[in-house]
Amino acid sequence: MQRHGSKKRPFYFIVVADARAPRDGKFIQKIGTYNPLTVPASIQLDRQRALDWLHKGAEPTDTVRRILSFKGVLYLKHLLRGVKLGLFDDVTAMQKFEVWHKEHEAQLKKRSDEHRKQRQVRRYPTSNRRPQPRNEGGAE
Repeated sequence: MQRHGSKKRPFYFIVVADARAPRDGKFIQKIGTYNPLTVPASIQLDRQRALDWLHKGAEPTDTVRRILSFKGVLYLKHLLRGVKLGLFDDVTAMQKFEVWHKEHEAQLKKRSDEHRKQRQVRRYPTSNRRPQPRNEGGAE
């Protein structure tokens, strides 16, 4: 991952780089972007390029591994390994991935809607309480 953006406002490019290259240095190929400031974090990823690099033996960092898992690249690699071993065919693997992808997108939409509702509640709180009258003077 290459860090871009200003101070306290990170934005990352997901890149394929040699392990000896510095963090923001020379890279081989850019395969996506990651913005952790949005809720939920926005991730743009070329799934096919990432899968190709994983098949070639690229080892993702811990953070990139989580992103690839979140986007389903590692699951797709797992399914394609099953195809290679002859456990099931290509069509079945893609059907399983499509089912997983639809469920995942539904969960993301639900999470995004809940966040939007919470943000609305924080901005415009509804107050059903009436102010209590003060007792000015003495005891009653």
